[in-house]
Amino acid sequence: MAFDAGMLACTLSEIKKAALGARIEKVYQPEKDELILQMRSFEGGKRLLINAGSNNPRIGFTSATRENPQNPPMFCMLLRKYLQGAKLVSITQADFDRIAFLEFETRDEMGFLCTRFLIAELMGKYSNLIFADGDKKIISALKTADFSLDSHRQLIAGGAYSLPSLGDKISPLSVNKEKLASILEDAPSGLEGAKFLVRSFAGLSSSVAREIVYRASGDTDTAVGDIPPQKLTDEFLAVTERIKKENFSPCLVLDGSAPVEYSFIPLTHYTSMELRAFESAGALLDTFFDTRDKEMRVKQRASDILRLLTNAETRIRKKLDLQSAELEECAKGEIYKKYGDLITANIYRLSRGDRFALLDDYESMNEDGEFEQVKIELDSRLSPSANAQRYYKKYNKSKTARTELTNQIRLGQEELEYIYTVFDALTHAETPTDLAEIRDELYRAGYASKMKGYNERDRKKANNISYMQFVTDDGMTVLCGKNNLQNDHITHKLAAKTDYWFHAKQTAGSHVLLITGGNEPTDRDFTQAAEIAALYSKAEGQNIGVDYTLAKNVKKPAGGKPGLVIYHTNYTAYVTPNAEKISSLRRK
Repeated sequence: MAFDAGMLACTLSEIKKAALGARIEKVYQPEKDELILQMRSFEGGKRLLINAGSNNPRIGFTSATRENPQNPPMFCMLLRKYLQGAKLVSITQADFDRIAFLEFETRDEMGFLCTRFLIAELMGKYSNLIFADGDKKIISALKTADFSLDSHRQLIAGGAYSLPSLGDKISPLSVNKEKLASILEDAPSGLEGAKFLVRSFAGLSSSVAREIVYRASGDTDTAVGDIPPQKLTDEFLAVTERIKKENFSPCLVLDGSAPVEYSFIPLTHYTSMELRAFESAGALLDTFFDTRDKEMRVKQRASDILRLLTNAETRIRKKLDLQSAELEECAKGEIYKKYGDLITANIYRLSRGDRFALLDDYESMNEDGEFEQVKIELDSRLSPSANAQRYYKKYNKSKTARTELTNQIRLGQEELEYIYTVFDALTHAETPTDLAEIRDELYRAGYASKMKGYNERDRKKANNISYMQFVTDDGMTVLCGKNNLQNDHITHKLAAKTDYWFHAKQTAGSHVLLITGGNEPTDRDFTQAAEIAALYSKAEGQNIGVDYTLAKNVKKPAGGKPGLVIYHTNYTAYVTPNAEKISSLRRK
């Protein structure tokens, strides 16, 4: 799984066909390592995404939306100054490396025409974005590096841009049939063919190398010495010829509904998985990376929330274990009462100074019809009546403790269930605003002191509550909360008496509201709303139970935590949600 030089050639080919001559309308930097260029061409508006992160570097058109920060980073402001209104005049790839040169025609401060370059280096942890002038002198870089960080080249303002070294690897586009045959002759016969290709040639990902070997030998793990040289040569050159002629076939490998791999050619060696062809490389990359990007960004931004929730869960579980153990001890309270009763009944037989008493248990009889003997420990310093009172006090204390512990255990379990709802909300968070709302919710729930750096300014950011919106196939609107604040807003602020409310049965999940407008929903409306509630919950598998009722039947208990509701009159539907279908219903 890598954005290799072949995939870069595929996306650049698509960009050249659709965006050469386009002008830059807007420049956005939604993430510190991600840039979006809003373009206007003869084909209409295009959004070009360039990700220079270490995990998912890539370039391509995108239809996915990103939430932009309120204060743009300095690199973004610089590009806005120089590139807004600029025309994209050429796009080139550095030999067969993962480096793209985007050349723009613009005007300088004096109004004269000039050239600017945006250089995208998409090389894993070494990915970078460099902005340079017409002579490729660096104006700025997303990640600067001097000789103290990189002994081969420096990336600092004012310095000349130079390409990174390919090392000993050869560009596959420069190899002909004779040269490839010579290279294969010197290859270690016992080395796997795919590993040999990756080690020898620049820009090839392991998946493409395995595909070449599979097409040549019928297996991905075949050693170089076991592959017919002519066959390997033909398959290798067939792939390079497709790149030269820009004959690309973007392909996505799916394991069920989960994307596994992608490439610019069909990866036929994934014989047990689905291969899905795409007309657009940008659409393929959106499909593959959209969910991954969101999960990664949320995980990075929500590290403090995850740490807080994990610590809270551990603390509550430990407390519940101790309280449960104490509650089991309280079960001995009836024994203490029994000891007090026996001492009182036999007080004439006891005296101060006795260390124990062996008394008849009037509630238990052996096979011979005689009472069982009970040995009761006594405090030799106390009188028999005082010893009886000591046991009665233990009984009363255990009775009070049992009542209090039962209540404390109930409160602890409720808090644990609330923590689980916030965990679930984190899995649905998509934007910084969603996370701000979760932080605000935890602030209201009394966790603010445990969130480092949280303040009143952060609370203001969460004031504008958002939520997901869907439209069923029969035209009814469905609202779905992504966290408890949104759930409360949907259920108690937006819901009308005739709207229907849905929630996954007996598990954490989103509140879902089917807006009826006074009309009777169809069976399909009910089913799709229930599927949305099932999908956005902790429930997994098939035939998930979803409770639904009129919104007027849903109440919030006094003093209840965010997202907590009670209802008694409801129906239950059992549905199996289809994530892809539900995604097609989503409007925002």
